[in-house]
Amino acid sequence: MEKQSKSSIREWKEKLKTFEKPRISASVRQLINSVGPFLLLWVLAYFSLQVSFWLTLLCAIPAAGFLVRTFIIFHDCTHHSFFKNRKANKIVGTITGILTFCSYEQWKNSHNLHHATNGNLEKRGDGDIWTLTLQEYAQASWIKRLLYRTYRNPIIMFIFGPLYIFLISYRFNRRNATKKEKRHVWMTNIILTSIVLLLGFTLGWKAFLLVELPLFYIAAFSGVWLFYVQHQFEDGYFENGDNWNYVEAALKGSSFYKLPKILQWFSGNIGYHHVHHLNSRVPNYQLEKAHKSDKRLQEVPTLTLWTSLKSLTFKLWDEQSKKFIGNREIQIFLRSQQQ
Repeated sequence: MEKQSKSSIREWKEKLKTFEKPRISASVRQLINSVGPFLLLWVLAYFSLQVSFWLTLLCAIPAAGFLVRTFIIFHDCTHHSFFKNRKANKIVGTITGILTFCSYEQWKNSHNLHHATNGNLEKRGDGDIWTLTLQEYAQASWIKRLLYRTYRNPIIMFIFGPLYIFLISYRFNRRNATKKEKRHVWMTNIILTSIVLLLGFTLGWKAFLLVELPLFYIAAFSGVWLFYVQHQFEDGYFENGDNWNYVEAALKGSSFYKLPKILQWFSGNIGYHHVHHLNSRVPNYQLEKAHKSDKRLQEVPTLTLWTSLKSLTFKLWDEQSKKFIGNREIQIFLRSQQQ
């Protein structure tokens, strides 16, 4: 299995190599048409408060879309795929990270770990959605079950979760964080605090919060939703260490989220998540071309906006059926265990 896995990785690495090369013109253009409109709409949203808060909300919706695009740039920089130059990736990644309330070093390390262990049941935990197997849940204490059900509740995950993750969780260091990562987290916190205090005292706290909170929440909600449906779908992929395969985890455990073109543009093509997991060095503006380059990449689990809603019902991974299951199947299994 290990030899087959390494061979497949090399094959796909060679296959997607032509799409790895970032183009400076495309990267700069994306920076301009993402960060520029976001900042402009933020300013317009502030001045629109003098007219109506509803007009402010109207500005917040596209502003959130451009903030999601900005986050995708940040995401690419953490993979060193947005520019050829690593220093350029770090500089742009740090700046776009501040705009999206993320520490570049922390997110880079956590997210790369997610790529290296996606779908591996023995290496869950860092940068992942908390996922238990059916057997683990059945053997868990009532406290752990309660915590898990609370965590997986859509209201908690998508209403409160986005603000908790970006505003609170990312402010603290991970376990086993390097000194470099710790310094970067505190540096990011200091810069963010300074910017928030400056804008709050300059523009007025009420005005600042009325502008920032709605657009930031919409963007954070969108980010959490995208990450969720990219790995939490019915025919997903989870295997134990010996049976785990990197390529299969990418092709079977990462969805192709087929979005309307306008949403595909605002989400920076991240719907081609299976391609991204096969080769994270492919910049976001090359993912669609890479997807179309090989028929096998078009035969992966595909979700639409409508079908992705079913993911909200999934709670546990069933190792027997190799599927995510919902509350009904869970209750049937638990009752059978009691007999």
